[in-house]
Amino acid sequence: MRHLVLSIGCAAFLLFTPSPRAQEHDHSHAVETLGEVHFPTSCKAVDVEFTRAVALLHSFGYEEARRQFEAVAVKDPACAMAYWGIAMTWYHPIWTPPNANDLAAGTQAAARAAELSANTPERERGFIAAIGEFYRDADRLDHRTRAKSYSDAMLRLSERLPDEHEVQIFYALSLLGTAPADDTTFANQKKASVILNALLPLEPQHPGITHYMIHSFDYPQLASEALPAARAYSKIAPDSPHALHMPSHIFTRLGLWEDSIASNLASAEAGRRLVAEQHPGAASMDALHALDYLEYAYLQIGDEAAARRVMAEAAAAKTFDDPAFQAGYALTAIPARFVLERRDWKAAAHLEPSDATLPWANFPYAPATTYFAQALGAARVGELDASRAALRRLETIHAGLQAAPVPGPYDWTHQIESARLAATAWLVLAEGRNDEALNIARAAADLEERTGKHPVTPGSLLPARELLGDMLLELNRPAEALAAYEVSLSNAPNRFNSLYGAARAAELSRDTARAHTYYAALLAECVADSPRPELAQARKFVE
Repeated sequence: MRHLVLSIGCAAFLLFTPSPRAQEHDHSHAVETLGEVHFPTSCKAVDVEFTRAVALLHSFGYEEARRQFEAVAVKDPACAMAYWGIAMTWYHPIWTPPNANDLAAGTQAAARAAELSANTPERERGFIAAIGEFYRDADRLDHRTRAKSYSDAMLRLSERLPDEHEVQIFYALSLLGTAPADDTTFANQKKASVILNALLPLEPQHPGITHYMIHSFDYPQLASEALPAARAYSKIAPDSPHALHMPSHIFTRLGLWEDSIASNLASAEAGRRLVAEQHPGAASMDALHALDYLEYAYLQIGDEAAARRVMAEAAAAKTFDDPAFQAGYALTAIPARFVLERRDWKAAAHLEPSDATLPWANFPYAPATTYFAQALGAARVGELDASRAALRRLETIHAGLQAAPVPGPYDWTHQIESARLAATAWLVLAEGRNDEALNIARAAADLEERTGKHPVTPGSLLPARELLGDMLLELNRPAEALAAYEVSLSNAPNRFNSLYGAARAAELSRDTARAHTYYAALLAECVADSPRPELAQARKFVE
């Protein structure tokens, strides 16, 4: 076994360790760079192929990992771990749960792995038994129950094999996949981070360790702790579109817009390159996911020209390499962000749903972004019947989610409800019921902050707490508005509209020093040639 580990480690080093040129962000190198992974198996003469598949799996390159595991199975039909790997690619712990077809394919692979596992080492049998727990009784048990069964099995394996790094890493990921959405103590996330931090000095080039550390800390209260991992991950696996993108989760949480832009430009380009090789003519799900983050970041620095280019690229997408939720969400969120962030309420009121051919029934919550924009925009321009119609669509989506909640670690039911409440508040304000509108707006903000954001999105289309600040300003209550904007900024630093709102509220409160601080911060974040009128006002104040 010692010789096997060394030989696999050498192969992994040659294939997966970043070259100096890769570390300088030159992705033209011939050797694929996915990080350094050591995963010995009892399979015959498939060490390099299997290691590559696991490296892809750790960076959520599920489709390519599946192809590689399938190639391993062809080369060694008796390799039980090849089928373990195939089953793992159909289970995405912190993405959307597998649909019926995915479950069927994963169940078949897990069953085949179990059939072949009788004479495999304990470690391999443990991996296979654990994924079997996820697929067992999939027609009877809900996703969360099966995900917890998988995690519990990985816990038992990690206790039996405390020195097996891959066991510990996959167990840490299972903790993230089963973290309760309403746990504000982040117990699972912190437990995962302890495991990963202990392994990081031992395997500093492992893609999964830094990747899962980022997910562990992808919360406003914790994000700064993941900044070193964010800056490392893209250098560890620069040939993975997801690895290039993931650092922007932390950059976005911290309001580091230029870093987020650089991260997602690289990710989108890598996604386009891969899809051109594997699905010519299709749009890349990875690229679309990166484009949503790009749109968000460009709008925070007032770069409307770049934001328009992103929107045009997304609108041109009609066929997809992977018609997953990430693609659908990006296609609805990007145009909604463009009109809402720029306060173009008329355009928001008349925003049209995406006409892309996607299995929208698999993620009915994605179109809610369009209806939120319609409801809010229409209320702001006095088209109250149109606002009510859009709100009814949100209510229908919300009722559907209540009847059939989306399985997984995130509560879309509460997210849709907080959006509905935020838009409803502006409709009620337009109807002249000011106190009721404020109460609804506060309820929306409280619910949104308890729920948090889904990992797929850089942030709310418009934070409900920011919208509360806008409403308070409109009602000439600047001191209260300033408090709301400052809470919003604590959750989402350096947002354009929260910075401007805080500056304006401070100015109206005659707090000149704070107004100057916020106006100056806004100007520091934004491109010099931005057409946003708020920046002209900021310059006039600070000069």
